[in-house]
Amino acid sequence: MGYTIAEKILLAHIDKNDIQPGEFIEASIDLALGNDITAPLAIEEFKKAGFKKVFDRDKIVLVPDHFTPAKDLRSAQQCKFLADFAREQKIRNYFEVGCVGIEHVLLPELKLVLPGDLVIGADSHTCTYGALGCYATGVGSTDLARAFIDGRCWFRVPNSLKFTYTGRLRKWLTGKDLILYTIGQIGVDGALGRVMEFVGPVIRRLNMDERFTISNMAIEAGACAGIIEPDEKTLRYIGSAPRRFKIYKSDKDAFYEKAYEYDVSELEPQVACPYLPSNVKPVGSLKDVKLDQVVIGSCTNGRLSDLRIAAEILKGKKIKSSLRLIVIPATQKIYLEAVREGLVEVFVKAGGIFSTPTCGPCLGGHMGILTEGERCLATTNRNFVGRMGHSHSEVYLSSPAVAAASAITGRITHPQEV
Repeated sequence: MGYTIAEKILLAHIDKNDIQPGEFIEASIDLALGNDITAPLAIEEFKKAGFKKVFDRDKIVLVPDHFTPAKDLRSAQQCKFLADFAREQKIRNYFEVGCVGIEHVLLPELKLVLPGDLVIGADSHTCTYGALGCYATGVGSTDLARAFIDGRCWFRVPNSLKFTYTGRLRKWLTGKDLILYTIGQIGVDGALGRVMEFVGPVIRRLNMDERFTISNMAIEAGACAGIIEPDEKTLRYIGSAPRRFKIYKSDKDAFYEKAYEYDVSELEPQVACPYLPSNVKPVGSLKDVKLDQVVIGSCTNGRLSDLRIAAEILKGKKIKSSLRLIVIPATQKIYLEAVREGLVEVFVKAGGIFSTPTCGPCLGGHMGILTEGERCLATTNRNFVGRMGHSHSEVYLSSPAVAAASAITGRITHPQEV
């Protein structure tokens, strides 16, 4: 029996000649990530255990991105705690305001994650990097603390599920629609503890930004990782890599617990309704849903191509006067390119605001908190009760195209209608 991509990567990081789903392994990692919420807890545990030096200052990444720029005293203290530790340990990959970005967009942009890597992050959306053909998964802060000590982590070898997409996507359909549709089909626990491996001609035609979006939301189906086999687009994205990497492909006789196949030729833009990412409906069935706020950004859809799509729809138009439009680029590089291309001017002239990179509203942190009774359409990844503020507010999830069109009309709208 052959191996899946996930199994091959895990096997390459342990001292064994074979691997089986269900077994527990202790593996060496290539990168450990923490942010301003999760890393301080890991640092406290690291120090409490009596250790003075991290295992490798080049394999730890610290990114204060959730509550930054610091929204209050407590968040400022968290960031300072992170900064002090980075200086003390001489951690090379620490990214403060000014050079910061949303972690799951910043790391691929800086080529800190590469195909074949084994990556852990104390953030559930670490699975984003699977779009590069690496095994990336979220862990707890105590797991991160242990990795700081010796660069190792315990894993339970997961089974893999295969998702094949055929047909051709209609205009305005993106990777966000594919993953929302998939989660709607299998549920928020449909891939619980498994790896979601995405394949097929539709996946191969997607650009890297859309692939990142798909892998990013694998966790919303309960998956520990979402992996896409590297191809020529992956290699072009990486360009000149700073270190060696290895491309893994699943064997033809690899075992998959279950295989799904979807012909997406007739797929409409998808929207996840409150209060689960699996409560998915076609956009046409939600045209009477009125909105108070639209957010375009996050680690799911804050990349340059996302902003371009939104600007294409918003150019020369005005948003609904009763609505707030918040646009957040995921990194400083994306911010600058959006300025150069005139995208920022489009958003501001339309009546929106353009923010510095931050996770902000996605987790109900700042830059777009909802009060009681308010309703938001966002390009983020979660819409649980109280996710963006008050427990009696509502969050709907969509692609940037649907979000931009809806900002114009003030209600959930298909992009072809504006």
